[in-house]
Amino acid sequence: MTTRIRVSALLLGALCAAGACQAAAPAARNIIFFLGDGMGPTTITAARIHKYKEEGLLNFERMERVARVKTYSNDAMITDSAASMAAYMTGIKNNSEVVSMRDAKPVAPAKDANGNATIDRCLPGNGSIAPTFLELAKASGRSVGAVTTTEMAHATPAATFAHSCHRAALYSIAAQIVPGGAGYNLALSDGVDVLMGGGRNFFTPFDKARNPKGRADGRDLLAEMAVRGYTVAADRRQMLGAPPGRKFIGIYSDVGHLDYEQARRAGQPSLSEMTAKAIALLAPNPKGFFLMVEGGRIDHALHDTNAVNALGDTIAFDDAVQTAIDQMRLRDPGLKNTLIVVTADHDHTMAFNGYPKRGNPVLDVVRTYSSGAPATDADGKAYTTLVFANGPKRPPLRLGVTSAEALAPDYHQETGINLGSETHGGGDVKVFASGAGSAGFKGTMENTKLFHLMKAAAGL
Repeated sequence: MTTRIRVSALLLGALCAAGACQAAAPAARNIIFFLGDGMGPTTITAARIHKYKEEGLLNFERMERVARVKTYSNDAMITDSAASMAAYMTGIKNNSEVVSMRDAKPVAPAKDANGNATIDRCLPGNGSIAPTFLELAKASGRSVGAVTTTEMAHATPAATFAHSCHRAALYSIAAQIVPGGAGYNLALSDGVDVLMGGGRNFFTPFDKARNPKGRADGRDLLAEMAVRGYTVAADRRQMLGAPPGRKFIGIYSDVGHLDYEQARRAGQPSLSEMTAKAIALLAPNPKGFFLMVEGGRIDHALHDTNAVNALGDTIAFDDAVQTAIDQMRLRDPGLKNTLIVVTADHDHTMAFNGYPKRGNPVLDVVRTYSSGAPATDADGKAYTTLVFANGPKRPPLRLGVTSAEALAPDYHQETGINLGSETHGGGDVKVFASGAGSAGFKGTMENTKLFHLMKAAAGL
């Protein structure tokens, strides 16, 4: 037996010397995780056609690896964003509306005397904390960051750096990222290195005239973070001028989310600009970094059955992915030490409709491939290529739609079931990956598996 082992070892050594065996893949020092909120396969296809026509590809569709991801949560067939993002960040199926906690039941916050939901009702014993990938990366010595076009304390970014029994507890979620302050998440060590998003009201004190959605506890979390060494930015100019070597937080809207890309005001940075700045601030750490980037308003436009903004923000998200790829290829040629992952948290109910001719603008009414004339329903009414299974626009009697109406920026596609807001869909989503450790992104997998694939790639 000993002789056989020695012979095998000699043969293996000879094969390796001849280049016939592969060395272990290097750990991914850098991980960039892109999340297109609600960016299901139909949204990807529609955005591709809208930007590059049928024969084109979005930038992230050119990435080397692609797989399918099942999105159901611990308690629901069709997930919400909190539970789905928590699955990616913790490797555990969460209950709906819960932020990175094992077995917690959702309990919504209560309203204070000002009418704002600032009273956190998450009690001890309601579930347990599930460590997030961002926290593990921070503990390994890496720099960490979260960038979003939504409110900074919203469900997707919150799942990277906070723990809560309810996603609506935004005021207490915001407090979890303020080093040394009441409610701080100690697992973040000296703090998240880069934070960018909207919703300044969750960080600043209530003022009846100037900040009616502000904090009832009187705290100015941004001032507290400045004392702790953070550069605090309120607009694009301040972000671009932020010096290296300091922690950074940029909050680019007074109340609510950032603008849709197609209506973005001059003072707000684009998602590509935020991504580039975040990489510039995080990348100097020789131990590497973890960055989460969310295109969050794709989801909001879909809920509103407004396809034009959903596609516009998907394209802006795709541009941000390309920005990251370009930046990292300069810093890490071949992405030998960098893993970039692009996925969505859930699907929506948007669908293609009829048999539109090739080149028919995807936002237009259906024009037949045989004659190019508008197709009509059984009542002789024209209809659009993109529709929704449910949502807020189902007229009692269809009147039809013209091209001018369908192509207008404020057009809301028609729906099947009449609901106040379009719902998420239950279909699988796609995941794309490139770089170190990307080989495992294949097949059809649980959303929780992405956490373990990234963890293995990063050597955590």
